Amino acid sequence: MSGAEASGAAAPRIDAHVHLWDLATDPQDWIDPGTMGPIARDFGPPELDAMLAATSCDGAVVVQAGNSLDETIRLTRLDATSIAGVVGWVDVAGDVPAQLAAVRDGARHRLVGIRHLAHIDPDPRWLERDDVGAALRVLAREGLAFDLVLRRAQLPLATALAARHPDVRFVLDHLGDAPAERAELAEWAAAIERLAERPNVAAKLSGLTSWLRPGMWTAADLEPVVEVAFRAFGARRLAYGSDWPLAELGGGAPAWCAAAGELVATFAAGEESSVFGGVAVEAYDLD
Repeated sequence: MSGAEASGAAAPRIDAHVHLWDLATDPQDWIDPGTMGPIARDFGPPELDAMLAATSCDGAVVVQAGNSLDETIRLTRLDATSIAGVVGWVDVAGDVPAQLAAVRDGARHRLVGIRHLAHIDPDPRWLERDDVGAALRVLAREGLAFDLVLRRAQLPLATALAARHPDVRFVLDHLGDAPAERAELAEWAAAIERLAERPNVAAKLSGLTSWLRPGMWTAADLEPVVEVAFRAFGARRLAYGSDWPLAELGGGAPAWCAAAGELVATFAAGEESSVFGGVAVEAYDLD
């Protein structure tokens, strides 16, 4: 239970997964202007505020988009009142405490977690590296969460990692690369259920529509995946995230937010405040 819920106050409505980028300072080389036109531009605090207003959210957790310490520093220094916290990046092979100090020096927003783009790292077993383990021990001491962004084939590595580091709060992004096809559901579901056995792991209900064609999906199409997520993690370990601005590729954040509301009402009626804020507050220890 979050502190707000325990005190009887309404929990803030938090979007647990958004990105901000200025292409001049932080180029996003993965964006193909031909096929990803809606996101081939800058996204800053004004656009974030408009999106949050459209989805009735009070704030957002901004998540790194590149493995860059400079980007993390810039995100924590943005002039934006709607940023509830930043999930940044550090080089685990370097001096992690020194990098954390550099991020915090002059920051406007709290660093609440660390993430590495493990799903595209040249080493598919990056999560098993000794320096990753050493960095996670630092995060545990610092009270920082660690976001898991990975391919579904890496889910067993994440399960082993969470078992080795029970003092670290892990947050699984995008339900661990949830499959769009029902034929691929069983293997992913089994891996998700094993990961959810680790009590120090939460997950984000995010990224499910970002790669779908706008207007070609409904909330009902997502029910098989979301049902698995709620069965495995329950509403007290699932956090809503828009995955904005990538959500623009799938029809926009408001469309996904509305669908998420329908799905939560279907599988966890009465637990909306947990999914739409409480879990994010607890997982990231938000103020």
